[in-house]
Amino acid sequence: MDQQDEKSSDKTELGHTLESTGSENTQQTVDPIQPKRDIGAFQIIALGFNIPNSWLAVAVAFSTALTAGGPVSLIYGNFVITAMYGSAAVTLAELASVYPTAGGQYHFASIMAPKRFNKSISYVCGMIATVSWIICSASVCSVTSLCIAAIAEFYNGYQASAWQLFLISQALNVISLLYNLFLLKKTHWIHDAAFFLTLATFVSVSVVCLARGDKQSSTWVWTSFESSSGWTPVVSFFTGLTTHAYMFGGLDATLHLAEETLDASRTVPKALMSTIGIGFFSGFVFSVAMAYCLPSLDVLANDLVPVYKLWRMASKSDTAGTVFLIIIIILLTYIIAATQQTTSRLLWALARDRGLVFSSQFAKLSSKLGDIPMAALLLDAGLIFVCGCISLGSSAAFNALVGVFSLMQMISFAIPAALLIYHYAAVVLAIIAIVMAVNWFVFAKKHYQGPRIEFAE
Repeated sequence: MDQQDEKSSDKTELGHTLESTGSENTQQTVDPIQPKRDIGAFQIIALGFNIPNSWLAVAVAFSTALTAGGPVSLIYGNFVITAMYGSAAVTLAELASVYPTAGGQYHFASIMAPKRFNKSISYVCGMIATVSWIICSASVCSVTSLCIAAIAEFYNGYQASAWQLFLISQALNVISLLYNLFLLKKTHWIHDAAFFLTLATFVSVSVVCLARGDKQSSTWVWTSFESSSGWTPVVSFFTGLTTHAYMFGGLDATLHLAEETLDASRTVPKALMSTIGIGFFSGFVFSVAMAYCLPSLDVLANDLVPVYKLWRMASKSDTAGTVFLIIIIILLTYIIAATQQTTSRLLWALARDRGLVFSSQFAKLSSKLGDIPMAALLLDAGLIFVCGCISLGSSAAFNALVGVFSLMQMISFAIPAALLIYHYAAVVLAIIAIVMAVNWFVFAKKHYQGPRIEFAE
């Protein structure tokens, strides 16, 4: 194990040179700033799934699929989104096995891009990835505050105002910040605990709702397409994919923690592929279970958290539905802390590469707190606060911001993938050219007579 860890450490030692595979090789060096490697293999796999948390993501984003296709969108959307993110995961896993660094996709882009463009391409990729992570954290804060407000509304008839939701979300932001600053390095076991809790909750919710709820027919569940969006069926179906787009939100989390992971070149790729596998299974099974338990879609349309009402109805117990939602709130609070942890490492990597204003400050690691990027954590929490202020000023603007999260994330994945294809394309074209040349000299030069065109009179 020591030899493996040493080998992995050698690959990611940031004082070493990374060689570009672009058309003109270049060499890039950064300051040898390295955190402690204290995240084990199972912990990084657990964290990698905990942040996207596919079945939970489907649960909290339930309403879009219901209004844009009903059960068909809810079930079959899993296949479309898994195919998209699975392709991205394979590419990222391949690159992470060679370059396991905290910069993740923007480091990959810099390494593979031609020398002339590697700085600009990697910077754009890094900023897109960073902004998407900040939006992700802010959106989880917002969703958690809505879940808390839903319980208060159901039991007390209390409707929280926008500023109260803002205060709840920022309280969660501060709690997560304090946890990351003072407790995270002492409690890595929390990733394992959250992993087992989310899987246990997934099984419990699915079994209880199926066992106690009134069930729809299989024909309705698997073939019924109901849309109240006013769009054509095709457009409605793709609109409904918004629900499933969150299934793998934060797929790249393990990339940005690679420099704190033991034997990262092996465990990070495994974590990426495990996230896809567990995510598809849990998301698909949960979607099918909830589709069988759906009442009339109109019943859930105007609820603050539609899945909360569905759980109360399907379990035939207000208490059971509330307990399920409380566990979801606990898991979401953990996810906020985990997204802060991940985003701070990405900000730290950008600062270490001098991509941010005041980079010298944000690139520092606090030895007193266990070699964590304290300044980057504070910056992340501050930016989440700014996003929260946007929601306070205009919910439409905040929803638009959240709406581009998945798009920005996929763009950051696509940039290194496109560069990877770019390099393979040159090889493919060369092989095709050789085959054509051989065919020309061996056969076509003597026998090919050009096009023969006959015109009918």
